Amino acid sequence: MTIRLGEDAPDFTAETTEGTINFHEWIGDHWAILFSHPKDFTPVCTTELGYMARLKPEFDRRNTRIIGLSIDPVSDHRKWVKDIEETQGTAVNYPMIGDEDLKVAKLYDMIHPNASGGPRTAVDNATVRSVFIVGPDKKVKAMLVYPMSAGRNFDEVLRLLDALQLNAKHTVATPVNWKQGEDVIIPTSVSDDAAKQKYPQGFKTLKPYLRYVAQPK
Repeated sequence: MTIRLGEDAPDFTAETTEGTINFHEWIGDHWAILFSHPKDFTPVCTTELGYMARLKPEFDRRNTRIIGLSIDPVSDHRKWVKDIEETQGTAVNYPMIGDEDLKVAKLYDMIHPNASGGPRTAVDNATVRSVFIVGPDKKVKAMLVYPMSAGRNFDEVLRLLDALQLNAKHTVATPVNWKQGEDVIIPTSVSDDAAKQKYPQGFKTLKPYLRYVAQPK
């Protein structure tokens, strides 16, 4: 199926390294990051899983749960996490979905629909490198897709999450390369009169359609 922004994230039940989960129930009233990996014991993914484990406290502070997926069985995941801790210096501290039958990968359009389970080559797995940010309303807020050869920038995922949460709370937009604490943009759907009421401290107008205001707290 095709995943679109703003639509419900497909629900599923799956086995993970932390037991059986129902995805929507597991999210609860949190935000969630679902990020896929093409195969266990692969080099780039090993670095990614380790880095996400180091970032987990940052996601926790943002009321966000993280969960990985690899199209291998949970039994292989449990062996792989030992390598991740040994090489990356951080133990995996979030669940990893076992998806050997490709059920979730196909549900989220992360692999060719005709792909089959069992042994696969790197070429077969080339599309399974996706990131989905899901809101507490269970709707897909953002998606990222990377090729096999390039490690994902999970600092960017964190920055993107900050922007999405800020927009959800204050209805503002973020400019290019925005970071926490920097000015944000007042959307064009907000009139000047409404902006003056909402931001009595004032805002800066560069063009009628481009107005900056200090990041709301």
